[in-house]
Amino acid sequence: MGLGGPYGTCLSRLNTTQLMLSNDDRSAVADCKNSQKAAVDSTNIIRRWQNIQKILRRAGPFCHPDFDVGQNTFEFLRKVKVLVIGAGGLGCEILKNLAMMGFGNLHIIDMDTIDLSNLNRQFLFRLKDVGRPKAEVAAEFIRKRVANCNVKPYYMKIQDLDQEFYRSFNLIVCGLDSISARRWVNGMLLSILTCDGMDNEIDVSSVIPMVDGGTEGFKGNLRVILPGLTPCIDCTIDLYPPQTTYPLCTLANTPRLPEHCVEYVKLVLWPKENPWDKNAPLDGDDPMHISWVYEKSMERAYQYGITGLNYRLVQGIVKNIIPAVASTNATIAAACVTEAFKLVTNCCLPLSNQMIFNDVDGIYCYSYTMDMKEDCVSCSNHAKNLEVKSSMTLNDLIKHLCENPSYQFDSPAVMAYVEGRLKTLYMPNIPSIEAATRVNLKKSLAELGLQHKSEIAVADKTSPSTVTFSLLFISAK
Repeated sequence: MGLGGPYGTCLSRLNTTQLMLSNDDRSAVADCKNSQKAAVDSTNIIRRWQNIQKILRRAGPFCHPDFDVGQNTFEFLRKVKVLVIGAGGLGCEILKNLAMMGFGNLHIIDMDTIDLSNLNRQFLFRLKDVGRPKAEVAAEFIRKRVANCNVKPYYMKIQDLDQEFYRSFNLIVCGLDSISARRWVNGMLLSILTCDGMDNEIDVSSVIPMVDGGTEGFKGNLRVILPGLTPCIDCTIDLYPPQTTYPLCTLANTPRLPEHCVEYVKLVLWPKENPWDKNAPLDGDDPMHISWVYEKSMERAYQYGITGLNYRLVQGIVKNIIPAVASTNATIAAACVTEAFKLVTNCCLPLSNQMIFNDVDGIYCYSYTMDMKEDCVSCSNHAKNLEVKSSMTLNDLIKHLCENPSYQFDSPAVMAYVEGRLKTLYMPNIPSIEAATRVNLKKSLAELGLQHKSEIAVADKTSPSTVTFSLLFISAK
């Protein structure tokens, strides 16, 4: 039903007038409309950032000494190159906040695709997006909703990009759910550092700040890291709780929990009985793999009278899924982007350097300053002392490097200089070399030719560079 009264008459006259216009007149009208639209868009852009510009146009008692009052700071904010790592629950919030805070040159990387279970908290995705790469969909959504915000996606692993890629950014904001991934990014940023002058001091221009956020349920944390200048991820690695493990004897002989059944299938049955390639890794994102593990776990649970096992639990254990709460993600993301804004504009002194958040029972938030660790495995520039017994086997040494809260390696490869040449003692990730070096696992360090103060180099997926240890034999003291 059309409009009546004067509105309908006016609209009718307008349509009649348009029909009577010549082609040139119509072109002129179109150009006029385009000019008006451009003017409106320009006005909207100015209005959108009015509140942000007010912050940047006045100084205050909490400003950084290098704060530059004026339009130049806002223009830099629009151009500064920011990398967001992770497009999950926390990453979606971070990307949205960055775009709404005036950052205009954003890049986002994520290796995952969208799952149906993501939609309850990862609000940049819709049902039609299930199966598509998270980074690409998130970038499309932000570009569509926030005018003049450029977002470039990367659908790949962080390890697939080289040093030159990471060096090109002014700031990195992490919204990861993996400790090993955090440590890898930390190691990459440390490897980019260069030194200046005879005193071997860090060249500040090579420092790429990192804002790292993390959430688990109703708890969250945030840290601001200036690589080489403030504590890095590995300086505080012992604050992360070790991953829950179960004794294999319990899994095999006396399972009592649903988790025991799943871990048994994952560790024991999968390598032997999976219907695919026997060397195929268990893929937590493959529904067929998860279904197979679920069926075998149900059989074992029924055998031992264990209840409470379901598909979601199996998927969570296989993928090591961390419980997520949307409100926690929103809080930590807001804090992350606030720190990013302060680092880029100098409008306020940044956090120094840790913050924790907890709203399990009320709301608790606390910030504190951590010190750099003198013997940090990543940011200290000398070999780390490692006290061991000469009778310790290589397998025991590797187990110690994985279980010690200060190191928490995943699957380390170990090399050492023996009799003047570099020798690979064990390398787990290349099948042919693993088979050739497996015999060394049962040998003692002394049998392998290692002595007091011998140095070993450890390579692990948690870092892009090797870590050097100096072995201190306890018996030699």
